[in-house]
Amino acid sequence: MLTRGNDRAILWLMLMLIGAVWGLTMPLTKIAVSTGHGHFGLIFWQLVMSGCCLAVLAYFGGRRRRVRPLTWPRLLICVVIALAGTVIPNTFSYQAAVHLPAGVMSIIVSLVPMMALPIAVLIGVERFRLGRFSGILLGAVAIVLLLGPDTSLPNPAASVFVLIALISPFCYAGEANFVARYGLAGLNPIEALFWASLLGVLIAVPLVLVSSHWVDLSVSWGPAEYSLLSLSVLHALCYSGYVWLVGRAGSVFASQVAYVVTGFGVFWSIVLLGEAYSGWVWGAVVLMTAGLIMVQPRPGSDLPAERR
Repeated sequence: MLTRGNDRAILWLMLMLIGAVWGLTMPLTKIAVSTGHGHFGLIFWQLVMSGCCLAVLAYFGGRRRRVRPLTWPRLLICVVIALAGTVIPNTFSYQAAVHLPAGVMSIIVSLVPMMALPIAVLIGVERFRLGRFSGILLGAVAIVLLLGPDTSLPNPAASVFVLIALISPFCYAGEANFVARYGLAGLNPIEALFWASLLGVLIAVPLVLVSSHWVDLSVSWGPAEYSLLSLSVLHALCYSGYVWLVGRAGSVFASQVAYVVTGFGVFWSIVLLGEAYSGWVWGAVVLMTAGLIMVQPRPGSDLPAERR
């Protein structure tokens, strides 16, 4: 529950900080794919870098206690998190990021809670509520605004990549519902993400070899390589901060980070990449924000929180 006075101000500050930093990963992703690096190579290194960061966080966060070992139930859960949380969604998001503005990618990723809700209803985690499902309809209209008008995107031919990008939030929504239904088998979220990163590396290695997507980081680094390192570390730090925020303020309060991530994703894309958007895109932003407000869970809801 939220506390009063300075504690409440700190929680709001952390919410804004986490959202602002998480939103920064959107233009960083755009820069990371700008030189033609293959998506499986990027996924491999992102998992390696994030895993190293999570190992440090798990070590010091647990007061220098070792990460709990994998059992068969934990292995299954972490494989699902690795596939649905990184390997599959990033395969499509990295490809889409080559063709779509980073701001548009920020709008699309905010669909996670909207996609999580109908999945949660189907598996019995949530009950049907007309008001919240109206938010899903607003999100759908926002996507139509991105797909429909020829002036919505800088390159109208890139509309197909909006559909490809939609696979990512669907995977995140499925992963969140899986964890909500089956739990983490005794692991804390940082430990689960660490093991998922390690297993994801093992999954990514054959994909890199088969696809010839190897990214050689032994050569001189440029903006793409530094962006990859930055977004990998920021993902790990922001998710850890999000977990802390859920523990201190509750999932309903913490879930509001979705608004901040989307807003700052668009903001950073304008500032760092010089992106400009048509009125149709801004209309999609407004509708997506309204949809998020309507989809937000009430206190006591079991709807899983968003992961980016």
